[in-house]
Amino acid sequence: MSRDQERRRLAAILAADVAGYTRLIEQDTVGTVAAWKAARDDVIQPMLAGHRGRLVKLTGDGFLAEFPSVQDAVTCAVAMQESLSESILNFRMGVHLGDVMDDGADIHGEGVNIAARIEALAEPGGISITGAVYEQVRNRVATKFEDSGEHEVKHVSAPIRVYRASSGVDEAVARPAEVVSGDVEQDIRFCHSKDGVSLAYASVGEGSPLVKAPNWMNHLEYDWTSPVWGHLLRALSARHTLLRFDQRCNGLSDWQVPGITFNDMVNDMVSVVDAAGLERFSLLGISQGCRYSIAFAARYPERVSRLVLYGGSATGLNLRGPEAKQTAALQQQMMLAGWGQDNPAFRQFFTTLFIPEATKEQMDWFNELQRVTISPENAVRISEVSSNSDVSELLSSVTVPTLVLHCRNDEVTPFEEGRKLAAGIHNARFVALEGKNHLILESEAAWPRFLNEVTGFLAQDG
Repeated sequence: MSRDQERRRLAAILAADVAGYTRLIEQDTVGTVAAWKAARDDVIQPMLAGHRGRLVKLTGDGFLAEFPSVQDAVTCAVAMQESLSESILNFRMGVHLGDVMDDGADIHGEGVNIAARIEALAEPGGISITGAVYEQVRNRVATKFEDSGEHEVKHVSAPIRVYRASSGVDEAVARPAEVVSGDVEQDIRFCHSKDGVSLAYASVGEGSPLVKAPNWMNHLEYDWTSPVWGHLLRALSARHTLLRFDQRCNGLSDWQVPGITFNDMVNDMVSVVDAAGLERFSLLGISQGCRYSIAFAARYPERVSRLVLYGGSATGLNLRGPEAKQTAALQQQMMLAGWGQDNPAFRQFFTTLFIPEATKEQMDWFNELQRVTISPENAVRISEVSSNSDVSELLSSVTVPTLVLHCRNDEVTPFEEGRKLAAGIHNARFVALEGKNHLILESEAAWPRFLNEVTGFLAQDG
C-alpha cells in the first residue's frame, strides 16, 4: 500500500461559516469577534468533542471538522444550530460523506470541496446535506430534511443532490409522545427471581425490544401516567417494545424479600428478560440503573445490542470520598425519619434534589411516588446497595455500542461522574446536556436533544 493510500480515508465532513460575517465586522468589530469566540469556545468545540468530531481547522469566520460517522456529523450540526440560535451570528452548515486526504495538519480532496460548496447553499442558521449523507441518516435522526434537488457546484463535474433541514421532524424517528396515549394498556405480568421473589414487569409498544433497567424508584402504574416519567415512556414505546420492571422491595414487586444485593438486582434483570422471552435487546440505564445495566452488558454481551446510560456513575456515594459518604448517611437517616409520613417535608428534599426545575405538579407527583412506591426501611436497603456498588472494573469489559448522556449541572450525580463513565467504556459516545434535573423532564430544553440522540442511536441497531 502506498503512503498516499495510507493517508486517504472516507470521512463525514462538516463545513461551516457565518453568513454576512464581513458586514457584521464592519458594523461592530469588537462585538462580532467576541460572539465568534463565545460560539467557538462554548458551543462548537465542546459539541465536537461530545459527538466524536475532530476540529480540523478554523477558517476565519468558520470551521472544518470531520467525524467517524455521518450520524455523528448531522446530530452535531443540529445540536450546534440549536445552541447557537440566540447568538448574533447565523451559521450555515454543510455535511458530506466523501474521500479525503490527510496530510497530518489538514484534510483535502473533493469530499472537502463538496462539503464547503453545499454549506454555501444552506440558509443562515440552516443545514444542507448531500444525498450520500441523507441515505445514511434518514429515519435515524429526528430532524426532517427536504429534497432541494440537484445543484451544479464549482469544481465538481456532476450535479450534487442536496437536502436542507426543515423546521419539522421526521415522523419515522421522532413521533410525538401522543402517538402512544395514556389509554394504551400495559401488559403487566409477574415472574420469580432465582431466590423466589415475585417481580412485576410490563411491556408496551411495538418494534425492536428496549429494556429499561430499574432505578431509584419505579412503579409500573404510577410512572406510566406521571408528569415526570410519562413522556419518556410514551416516546420510547412509540418506536420500541418497551420492557421495564419494578425492582425487588419496590412498586408492584415483593416488598418482603430475603435479601437484597447488587448481584440480586442484576440477576433479577435476567429473570425478567427470560420471562418476557427476549434473547437480544437494547438496554437503557438511568441513574443507579446505569450500574446494573453495565454489569448486565459486561456479563451477557451476546444479549445486549446497544447500551444507553443517562445520569449515571460507576461508583456509589459511599465510594466517592468522605463528604459523599456523609451525604449518603444523612439521606438514609431522612428516609427512616420521614419517608412514610403524610407530611411530604422529608420527601420534598429528595424531590428538589432530583428535579429542582420541576413544576409544582411534577414535584407533588414525585413526593407521592416516594410514599406509595417503597417503605422507609426498603428505601434505606436499596440506598445502601446503590451507595456501596462499584462497576469501575467492568467498564473495560463492555463491548457493545454505548451512548452516555449527562446533564452538566446534575445535582444528584456530578457531571464528572458521567464523563468518567464514558471514558472507561471503549468507544462510548458522550453527550453533554444542559440542565440541572437528574431526571429529564418534557418541559426542559434538553429533552428534544435527549430524545433525538437516544432514538437516533437506537435506530442504528439493524
